[in-house]
Amino acid sequence: MIAKIKQAAKEQLAAFIKVRRHLHANPELSFKEYNTCAYIKEYLQKIKVDEVKQIGKTGVLGIIKGNSAGKTILLRADMDALPINTELKTAYKSQTENVMHACGHDVHMATLLFAAFILNSLKKEFSGTIRLLFQPAEEKMPGGATEMISNGVLENPVPHAVLGQHVFPQIPVGKVGFKPGKFMASMDEIYITVKGKGGHGAMPETTIDPIFIACQIVTSAQQLVSRVSNPNTPTVLSFGKIMGNGSINVIPNEVYLEGTFRTVDEVWRKEALAKLKKLVTSIAEGLGGSCEIKIKNGYPFVFNNEALTNRAKLLTQEYVGKDNVLDQDIWMASEDFAYYSHLAPSTFYLLGVKNEAKGINSGLHTPTFDIDERALETGAGLMAWLAVNELKG
Repeated sequence: MIAKIKQAAKEQLAAFIKVRRHLHANPELSFKEYNTCAYIKEYLQKIKVDEVKQIGKTGVLGIIKGNSAGKTILLRADMDALPINTELKTAYKSQTENVMHACGHDVHMATLLFAAFILNSLKKEFSGTIRLLFQPAEEKMPGGATEMISNGVLENPVPHAVLGQHVFPQIPVGKVGFKPGKFMASMDEIYITVKGKGGHGAMPETTIDPIFIACQIVTSAQQLVSRVSNPNTPTVLSFGKIMGNGSINVIPNEVYLEGTFRTVDEVWRKEALAKLKKLVTSIAEGLGGSCEIKIKNGYPFVFNNEALTNRAKLLTQEYVGKDNVLDQDIWMASEDFAYYSHLAPSTFYLLGVKNEAKGINSGLHTPTFDIDERALETGAGLMAWLAVNELKG
Protein backbone atom coordinates (compact mmCIF):
# COMPACT_ATOMS: atom_id res chain seq x y z
CA MET A 1 0.00 0.00 0.00
CA ILE A 2 2.77 2.46 0.84
CA ALA A 3 4.35 1.96 -2.58
CA LYS A 4 1.02 2.59 -4.32
CA ILE A 5 0.40 5.75 -2.34
CA LYS A 6 3.88 7.11 -3.01
CA GLN A 7 3.61 6.32 -6.70
CA ALA A 8 0.23 8.07 -6.99
CA ALA A 9 1.53 11.10 -5.08
CA LYS A 10 4.53 11.35 -7.37
CA GLU A 11 2.58 10.89 -10.61
CA GLN A 12 -0.18 13.37 -9.72
CA LEU A 13 1.97 16.13 -8.22
CA ALA A 14 1.92 18.34 -11.33
CA ALA A 15 -1.88 18.16 -11.52
CA PHE A 16 -2.30 19.21 -7.90
CA ILE A 17 0.22 22.00 -8.18
CA LYS A 18 -2.29 23.44 -10.67
CA VAL A 19 -5.08 22.93 -8.14
CA ARG A 20 -3.09 24.67 -5.42
CA ARG A 21 -2.23 27.58 -7.71
CA HIS A 22 -5.86 28.04 -8.69
CA LEU A 23 -6.86 28.16 -5.04
CA HIS A 24 -4.01 30.52 -4.19
CA ALA A 25 -4.94 32.90 -7.00
CA ASN A 26 -8.60 32.99 -5.95
CA PRO A 27 -8.71 33.49 -2.17
CA GLU A 28 -11.84 34.30 -0.20
CA LEU A 29 -12.25 35.65 3.32
CA SER A 30 -13.83 33.87 6.29
CA PHE A 31 -17.49 32.88 5.88
CA LYS A 32 -17.38 34.11 2.26
CA GLU A 33 -15.75 31.05 0.62
CA TYR A 34 -18.57 30.62 -1.93
CA ASN A 35 -16.47 30.07 -5.06
CA THR A 36 -14.00 27.91 -3.14
CA CYS A 37 -16.88 25.78 -1.88
CA ALA A 38 -18.21 25.35 -5.43
CA TYR A 39 -14.75 24.43 -6.74
CA ILE A 40 -14.22 21.75 -4.08
CA LYS A 41 -17.68 20.24 -4.57
CA GLU A 42 -17.15 20.09 -8.32
CA TYR A 43 -13.77 18.42 -7.95
CA LEU A 44 -15.00 15.79 -5.47
CA GLN A 45 -17.93 15.02 -7.76
CA LYS A 46 -15.57 14.75 -10.74
CA ILE A 47 -13.43 12.09 -9.07
CA LYS A 48 -16.63 10.34 -7.95
CA VAL A 49 -16.23 10.07 -4.22
CA ASP A 50 -19.25 8.30 -2.74
CA GLU A 51 -21.01 11.38 -1.32
CA VAL A 52 -20.57 15.14 -1.46
CA LYS A 53 -22.50 17.40 0.91
CA GLN A 54 -22.49 21.12 1.54
CA ILE A 55 -22.26 21.85 5.25
CA GLY A 56 -23.63 25.22 6.32
CA LYS A 57 -23.06 28.11 3.91
CA THR A 58 -19.61 27.23 2.58
CA GLY A 59 -18.38 23.99 4.17
CA VAL A 60 -18.01 20.76 2.20
CA LEU A 61 -18.03 17.15 3.35
CA GLY A 62 -16.94 14.36 1.04
CA ILE A 63 -17.37 10.69 1.88
CA ILE A 64 -15.21 7.79 0.69
CA LYS A 65 -16.47 4.31 1.56
CA GLY A 66 -14.13 1.37 1.62
CA ASN A 67 -14.87 -2.20 0.53
CA SER A 68 -16.81 -2.98 3.72
CA ALA A 69 -18.04 -1.42 6.95
CA GLY A 70 -15.44 -0.48 9.53
CA LYS A 71 -14.01 2.47 11.39
CA THR A 72 -14.69 6.09 10.48
CA ILE A 73 -11.98 8.74 10.34
CA LEU A 74 -12.13 12.42 9.44
CA LEU A 75 -9.54 14.42 7.50
CA ARG A 76 -9.85 18.20 7.82
CA ALA A 77 -8.62 21.20 5.83
CA ASP A 78 -9.50 24.87 6.33
CA MET A 79 -10.55 27.12 3.45
CA ASP A 80 -10.38 30.85 4.25
CA ALA A 81 -7.80 33.46 3.37
CA LEU A 82 -6.53 36.55 5.19
CA PRO A 83 -7.05 40.32 4.61
CA ILE A 84 -3.47 40.80 3.39
CA ASN A 85 -2.35 42.35 0.11
CA THR A 86 0.07 40.01 -1.64
CA GLU A 87 3.60 41.03 -2.51
CA LEU A 88 4.32 37.85 -4.45
CA LYS A 89 5.40 38.26 -8.09
CA THR A 90 4.40 34.74 -9.18
CA ALA A 91 1.92 34.02 -11.97
CA TYR A 92 -0.39 32.42 -9.40
CA LYS A 93 -0.38 35.35 -6.95
CA SER A 94 -3.72 36.45 -5.50
CA GLN A 95 -6.00 38.11 -8.02
CA THR A 96 -8.09 39.70 -5.29
CA GLU A 97 -6.89 42.95 -3.76
CA ASN A 98 -6.22 42.78 -0.02
CA VAL A 99 -7.04 39.07 0.18
CA MET A 100 -4.35 36.39 0.25
CA HIS A 101 -3.76 32.79 1.28
CA ALA A 102 -0.95 33.86 3.61
CA CYS A 103 -1.57 31.05 6.10
CA GLY A 104 -1.41 28.16 3.65
CA HIS A 105 -5.05 27.18 3.60
CA ASP A 106 -4.78 26.84 -0.18
CA VAL A 107 -2.16 24.17 0.48
CA HIS A 108 -4.35 22.47 3.07
CA MET A 109 -7.25 22.26 0.62
CA ALA A 110 -5.12 21.12 -2.31
CA THR A 111 -3.45 18.50 -0.16
CA LEU A 112 -6.77 17.12 1.08
CA LEU A 113 -8.15 17.02 -2.48
CA PHE A 114 -4.93 15.24 -3.51
CA ALA A 115 -5.31 12.75 -0.63
CA ALA A 116 -8.96 12.25 -1.62
CA PHE A 117 -7.88 11.39 -5.16
CA ILE A 118 -5.39 8.81 -3.88
CA LEU A 119 -7.74 7.28 -1.32
CA ASN A 120 -10.66 7.12 -3.73
CA SER A 121 -8.49 5.22 -6.22
CA LEU A 122 -7.56 2.69 -3.51
CA LYS A 123 -10.91 2.31 -1.72
CA LYS A 124 -11.34 -1.31 -2.78
CA GLU A 125 -8.25 -2.10 -0.71
CA PHE A 126 -9.44 -0.85 2.70
CA SER A 127 -12.53 -1.06 4.87
CA GLY A 128 -14.26 1.75 6.72
CA THR A 129 -15.29 5.30 5.91
CA ILE A 130 -13.25 8.45 5.34
CA ARG A 131 -14.84 11.86 5.83
CA LEU A 132 -13.19 14.71 3.93
CA LEU A 133 -14.02 17.95 5.70
CA PHE A 134 -13.32 21.30 4.06
CA GLN A 135 -14.02 23.80 6.82
CA PRO A 136 -14.59 27.54 6.36
CA ALA A 137 -13.53 30.41 8.57
CA GLU A 138 -10.65 29.19 10.70
CA GLU A 139 -9.20 32.70 10.78
CA LYS A 140 -12.18 34.55 12.23
CA MET A 141 -14.01 33.97 15.49
CA PRO A 142 -16.18 32.15 16.34
CA GLY A 143 -14.50 29.93 13.74
CA GLY A 144 -16.02 27.52 11.26
CA ALA A 145 -15.33 24.38 13.29
CA THR A 146 -18.23 25.02 15.65
CA GLU A 147 -20.62 25.31 12.69
CA MET A 148 -19.31 22.04 11.23
CA ILE A 149 -19.70 20.29 14.60
CA SER A 150 -23.22 21.63 15.08
CA ASN A 151 -24.04 20.19 11.66
CA GLY A 152 -23.02 16.71 12.81
CA VAL A 153 -19.61 16.06 11.22
CA LEU A 154 -18.48 14.31 14.42
CA GLU A 155 -21.62 12.20 14.83
CA ASN A 156 -23.05 8.85 13.73
CA PRO A 157 -20.47 7.68 14.59
CA VAL A 158 -17.87 9.76 16.39
CA PRO A 159 -14.74 9.35 14.26
CA HIS A 160 -12.10 6.94 15.45
CA ALA A 161 -9.57 9.66 14.56
CA VAL A 162 -9.52 13.24 13.29
CA LEU A 163 -6.40 14.24 11.33
CA GLY A 164 -5.29 17.71 10.30
CA GLN A 165 -2.09 19.39 9.21
CA HIS A 166 -0.70 22.91 8.96
CA VAL A 167 2.05 24.21 6.73
CA PHE A 168 5.05 25.44 8.71
CA PRO A 169 7.70 27.62 7.04
CA GLN A 170 10.23 26.98 9.80
CA ILE A 171 10.44 23.32 8.72
CA PRO A 172 12.18 22.34 5.44
CA VAL A 173 10.12 20.71 2.73
CA GLY A 174 10.00 16.92 3.08
CA LYS A 175 9.97 17.03 6.88
CA VAL A 176 7.03 16.75 9.29
CA GLY A 177 6.64 17.78 12.94
CA PHE A 178 4.63 16.21 15.79
CA LYS A 179 3.82 17.13 19.39
CA PRO A 180 1.71 14.75 21.51
CA GLY A 181 -0.53 16.28 24.19
CA LYS A 182 -1.09 20.03 24.47
CA PHE A 183 0.13 21.55 21.22
CA MET A 184 -1.41 24.94 20.36
CA ALA A 185 -2.70 27.71 22.62
CA SER A 186 -6.13 29.00 23.47
CA MET A 187 -6.79 32.52 22.24
CA ASP A 188 -8.77 35.42 23.68
CA GLU A 189 -9.11 38.93 22.25
CA ILE A 190 -8.74 41.92 24.57
CA TYR A 191 -10.21 45.38 23.89
CA ILE A 192 -9.57 48.24 26.36
CA THR A 193 -10.67 51.87 26.27
CA VAL A 194 -8.86 54.04 28.80
CA LYS A 195 -10.73 57.24 29.64
CA GLY A 196 -9.07 60.31 31.09
CA LYS A 197 -9.22 64.06 30.63
CA GLY A 198 -7.37 65.65 27.74
CA GLY A 199 -5.60 68.97 27.58
CA HIS A 200 -2.43 70.84 26.71
CA GLY A 201 0.71 68.75 26.74
CA ALA A 202 2.54 71.58 28.52
CA MET A 203 0.10 71.44 31.43
CA PRO A 204 -0.25 67.74 32.33
CA GLU A 205 -1.30 68.69 35.88
CA THR A 206 -4.64 69.85 34.44
CA THR A 207 -5.26 66.52 32.71
CA ILE A 208 -5.82 62.88 33.53
CA ASP A 209 -3.43 61.45 31.00
CA PRO A 210 -4.88 58.30 29.37
CA ILE A 211 -1.65 57.65 27.46
CA PHE A 212 0.28 57.40 30.73
CA ILE A 213 -2.44 55.17 32.19
CA ALA A 214 -2.39 52.94 29.09
CA CYS A 215 1.40 52.59 29.35
CA GLN A 216 1.07 51.52 32.99
CA ILE A 217 -1.56 48.96 31.98
CA VAL A 218 0.61 47.48 29.23
CA THR A 219 3.68 47.12 31.43
CA SER A 220 1.90 46.08 34.65
CA ALA A 221 -0.25 43.47 32.89
CA GLN A 222 2.92 41.54 32.07
CA GLN A 223 3.10 40.67 35.77
CA LEU A 224 0.38 38.13 35.02
CA VAL A 225 2.92 36.30 32.87
CA SER A 226 6.12 36.92 34.85
CA ARG A 227 4.90 36.83 38.46
CA VAL A 228 1.48 35.20 38.66
CA SER A 229 1.36 32.35 36.14
CA ASN A 230 3.09 29.06 36.82
CA PRO A 231 6.36 29.21 34.86
CA ASN A 232 5.65 25.67 33.65
CA THR A 233 2.45 26.85 31.95
CA PRO A 234 3.14 28.60 28.62
CA THR A 235 1.43 31.99 28.65
CA VAL A 236 1.54 34.98 26.29
CA LEU A 237 -0.03 38.41 26.74
CA SER A 238 0.59 40.82 23.86
CA PHE A 239 -0.84 44.20 22.92
CA GLY A 240 -0.65 44.89 19.20
CA LYS A 241 -2.59 48.14 18.91
CA ILE A 242 -2.50 51.40 20.88
CA MET A 243 -4.37 54.45 19.56
CA GLY A 244 -4.20 57.79 21.34
CA ASN A 245 -5.04 60.32 18.60
CA GLY A 246 -3.38 63.18 20.41
CA SER A 247 -0.52 65.28 19.10
CA ILE A 248 2.90 66.57 20.17
CA ASN A 249 1.22 69.01 22.55
CA VAL A 250 -2.24 67.48 22.90
CA ILE A 251 -3.12 64.87 25.52
CA PRO A 252 -6.24 63.01 24.29
CA ASN A 253 -9.33 62.12 26.26
CA GLU A 254 -9.13 58.39 25.48
CA VAL A 255 -6.67 55.68 24.48
CA TYR A 256 -7.73 52.44 22.81
CA LEU A 257 -5.81 49.16 23.10
CA GLU A 258 -6.16 45.71 21.53
CA GLY A 259 -4.34 42.59 22.57
CA THR A 260 -4.41 38.83 22.90
CA PHE A 261 -4.04 36.36 25.75
CA ARG A 262 -2.91 32.79 25.10
CA THR A 263 -2.22 29.75 27.23
CA VAL A 264 -2.65 25.96 27.29
CA ASP A 265 -4.46 25.62 30.62
CA GLU A 266 -8.20 26.29 30.73
CA VAL A 267 -8.32 26.82 34.52
CA TRP A 268 -5.47 29.37 34.39
CA ARG A 269 -7.04 30.96 31.31
CA LYS A 270 -10.23 31.78 33.21
CA GLU A 271 -8.34 32.93 36.31
CA ALA A 272 -5.89 35.10 34.35
CA LEU A 273 -8.59 36.92 32.41
CA ALA A 274 -10.44 37.71 35.64
CA LYS A 275 -7.21 39.04 37.17
CA LEU A 276 -6.53 41.09 34.04
CA LYS A 277 -9.92 42.80 34.26
CA LYS A 278 -9.34 43.65 37.92
CA LEU A 279 -5.79 44.88 37.30
CA VAL A 280 -6.69 47.10 34.34
CA THR A 281 -9.63 48.66 36.17
CA SER A 282 -7.67 49.32 39.37
CA ILE A 283 -4.74 50.94 37.52
CA ALA A 284 -7.04 53.29 35.60
CA GLU A 285 -9.02 54.24 38.69
CA GLY A 286 -5.90 54.58 40.82
CA LEU A 287 -4.53 57.18 38.40
CA GLY A 288 -7.77 59.14 38.29
CA GLY A 289 -9.26 57.72 35.11
CA SER A 290 -11.55 54.87 34.18
CA CYS A 291 -11.64 52.14 31.60
CA GLU A 292 -13.82 49.71 29.74
CA ILE A 293 -12.45 46.25 29.05
CA LYS A 294 -14.07 43.70 26.77
CA ILE A 295 -12.76 40.18 26.33
CA LYS A 296 -13.90 37.95 23.48
CA ASN A 297 -13.22 34.33 24.29
CA GLY A 298 -11.75 32.48 21.33
CA TYR A 299 -10.62 28.93 20.67
CA PRO A 300 -9.50 26.45 23.34
CA PHE A 301 -6.05 24.86 23.19
CA VAL A 302 -5.33 22.07 20.69
CA PHE A 303 -4.89 18.70 22.33
CA ASN A 304 -3.19 15.95 20.34
CA ASN A 305 -4.31 12.54 21.56
CA GLU A 306 -1.07 10.97 22.69
CA ALA A 307 -1.70 7.41 21.49
CA LEU A 308 -2.96 8.57 18.09
CA THR A 309 -0.14 11.11 17.67
CA ASN A 310 2.55 8.59 18.60
CA ARG A 311 1.10 6.11 16.09
CA ALA A 312 1.04 8.82 13.43
CA LYS A 313 4.64 9.75 14.20
CA LEU A 314 5.83 6.15 13.76
CA LEU A 315 3.87 5.77 10.52
CA THR A 316 5.33 9.06 9.27
CA GLN A 317 8.84 7.80 10.01
CA GLU A 318 8.01 4.82 7.85
CA TYR A 319 6.68 7.05 5.07
CA VAL A 320 9.28 9.85 4.93
CA GLY A 321 12.16 8.39 6.93
CA LYS A 322 13.06 8.75 10.59
CA ASP A 323 15.40 11.70 10.00
CA ASN A 324 12.55 13.67 8.42
CA VAL A 325 10.24 13.48 11.44
CA LEU A 326 10.76 16.21 14.02
CA ASP A 327 9.65 16.68 17.62
CA GLN A 328 7.87 20.02 18.08
CA ASP A 329 7.46 22.30 21.08
CA ILE A 330 4.16 23.91 22.06
CA TRP A 331 3.19 26.50 19.45
CA MET A 332 1.44 29.56 20.91
CA ALA A 333 -0.60 30.20 17.78
CA SER A 334 -4.26 29.19 17.95
CA GLU A 335 -6.44 26.99 15.75
CA ASP A 336 -10.11 26.11 15.79
CA PHE A 337 -9.07 22.52 15.06
CA ALA A 338 -9.01 22.62 18.87
CA TYR A 339 -12.77 22.07 18.99
CA TYR A 340 -12.45 18.71 17.21
CA SER A 341 -9.55 17.74 19.47
CA HIS A 342 -11.69 18.10 22.60
CA LEU A 343 -14.51 15.94 21.19
CA ALA A 344 -12.75 13.09 19.36
CA PRO A 345 -9.24 11.55 19.30
CA SER A 346 -7.27 13.96 17.12
CA THR A 347 -3.82 14.84 15.91
CA PHE A 348 -2.68 18.05 14.25
CA TYR A 349 0.82 18.01 12.78
CA LEU A 350 3.12 20.39 10.88
CA LEU A 351 4.10 20.04 7.22
CA GLY A 352 7.44 21.51 6.17
CA VAL A 353 7.32 23.92 3.21
CA LYS A 354 10.61 25.87 3.46
CA ASN A 355 13.34 25.90 0.82
CA GLU A 356 16.14 28.30 1.73
CA ALA A 357 17.99 27.70 -1.55
CA LYS A 358 15.00 29.00 -3.49
CA GLY A 359 14.30 31.84 -1.05
CA ILE A 360 11.06 30.24 0.13
CA ASN A 361 11.20 31.11 3.81
CA SER A 362 8.66 33.85 4.55
CA GLY A 363 6.59 33.44 7.67
CA LEU A 364 2.89 32.75 7.99
CA HIS A 365 0.60 35.81 7.76
CA THR A 366 3.16 37.76 5.71
CA PRO A 367 2.55 39.19 2.20
CA THR A 368 5.42 37.15 0.72
CA PHE A 369 4.41 33.75 2.12
CA ASP A 370 4.80 30.89 -0.35
CA ILE A 371 5.77 27.21 -0.31
CA ASP A 372 8.00 24.70 -2.02
CA GLU A 373 5.23 22.87 -3.85
CA ARG A 374 6.90 19.50 -3.38
CA ALA A 375 5.20 19.70 0.03
CA LEU A 376 1.96 18.74 -1.74
CA GLU A 377 3.41 15.34 -2.62
CA THR A 378 4.58 14.75 0.96
CA GLY A 379 1.42 16.12 2.57
CA ALA A 380 -1.11 14.27 0.42
CA GLY A 381 0.72 10.96 0.40
CA LEU A 382 1.28 11.09 4.14
CA MET A 383 -2.35 11.94 4.89
CA ALA A 384 -3.52 9.04 2.72
CA TRP A 385 -1.01 6.71 4.41
CA LEU A 386 -2.10 7.74 7.91
CA ALA A 387 -5.76 7.38 6.95
CA VAL A 388 -5.56 3.81 5.66
CA ASN A 389 -3.52 2.72 8.66
CA GLU A 390 -5.93 4.26 11.16
CA LEU A 391 -8.78 2.45 9.44
CA LYS A 392 -7.11 -0.90 9.85
CA GLY A 393 -5.34 -0.21 13.16
